[in-house]
Amino acid sequence: MRAGADAVSESDIAAHDRVRAGLRADIGAANYDSWIAPLVLLGVEGDRVRLAGPSAFLVDWVSDNYADALRLGWAAQRPGTRQVSIVVQAGVAAPTRAPTPQPALQLPVEARYSFDNFIVGKSNELAYNAAQAVAEPGPIGFNPLFLHGTTGLGKTHLMHAIGNAFLASQPDAKVAYMSAERFMVEFLAALRAKDTIAFKQRLRSVDLLMIDDVQFIAGKESTQEEFFHTMNEIISAGKRLVITADRSPQNLEGIQDRILSRMAWGLVADINPADYELRLNILHAKLAGMHQNIAVPAEVVEFLARKITANVRELEGALNRVIAYAALVNQPVTLEFTRETLADLLRAHEKKLTIDEIQRKVAEHYNLKMADLMSARRAREVARPRQVAMYLAKKLTPRSLPEIGRRFGGRDHTTVMHAVKRIEELRASDREIDADVVLLTRLLDA
Repeated sequence: MRAGADAVSESDIAAHDRVRAGLRADIGAANYDSWIAPLVLLGVEGDRVRLAGPSAFLVDWVSDNYADALRLGWAAQRPGTRQVSIVVQAGVAAPTRAPTPQPALQLPVEARYSFDNFIVGKSNELAYNAAQAVAEPGPIGFNPLFLHGTTGLGKTHLMHAIGNAFLASQPDAKVAYMSAERFMVEFLAALRAKDTIAFKQRLRSVDLLMIDDVQFIAGKESTQEEFFHTMNEIISAGKRLVITADRSPQNLEGIQDRILSRMAWGLVADINPADYELRLNILHAKLAGMHQNIAVPAEVVEFLARKITANVRELEGALNRVIAYAALVNQPVTLEFTRETLADLLRAHEKKLTIDEIQRKVAEHYNLKMADLMSARRAREVARPRQVAMYLAKKLTPRSLPEIGRRFGGRDHTTVMHAVKRIEELRASDREIDADVVLLTRLLDA
């Protein structure tokens, strides 16, 4: 459906259809039907494409999760496109009934989400291993599995990988996957239609139930009541339950205590932001799977891994954007080209990390006072944390060596150089020091 079709050209309408078709192939039919299908094309003006959605919730969700994909899709269809704006316009493509129920997650011929293409690192290793355990046939030692982490870290990837692997080993199994929002919409529609029995039977008869983004039922009492009973039925029947949220059960607000207790009863696994090494591996894996003839130098890959730290989805989107723009303007990918292409994104990611913050975090980690790091004390229990703090100040801030030295009790820049070199050496030989640096970097990045 299109709003104001007479205000846009036929070529723009055709481009809109091709972008939508591409997204449907990339994100799957269920996600496409929920989030992209309701969008309508309002117009194309210069380098900006204007779309509209029927609700603020949908527009916010699409903006948070699919903005880069939409922009890249349009850039591929209309070279020169730099912005895709989405506004709320009540009534456009608004569904008049609940979405068609999709009880089973079908195993695709070429699974987009699998355990094989999930890149594992320290930040997601527990979640990955737990997900594999759920997918394997036979008894498991926990139920439910609760995965939590901020957006774009791989929760949904792992859920689909579980479903695909579970169906691969048990083709006749019943697997249901839905967002918590969809659970709520379908349950309320069943209430209005006075047909809740069919809704209950459809979900409670599955062998594996996966509910994504459970935080969206916060404050929805009737939905929570049904969700609690569904959880109980699934677990009591020995079926498998996987739930995701953007935070741990104890930090979820507006959710009934009995639901939180039930969710925490199984295995709670967090997915933390990827560290530099994992981000680098993700980019290399992404490049290896791409069918494109554009060379991406190592320095560009390392630059992206250093600068785009928020989440994996944004990291991959940045790489896609650089490659797509290079193809559109027929230019090689260089560090300068990458900086120019991602200028707006890089500005948004510029961290205002200070040496004071680094000193405070290091002091907390080693149970010292900040004054100890600036003191003249040379005892090992103080000197080593001081060197770690200097190392992090050099790696994570743009401050010069002399300035860093001054902030550590007026030390000479050669002292800072020695500290940086010493910590680099220790990271290669001392697992404890390396683990400290990795953890502190992750905490400071967050």
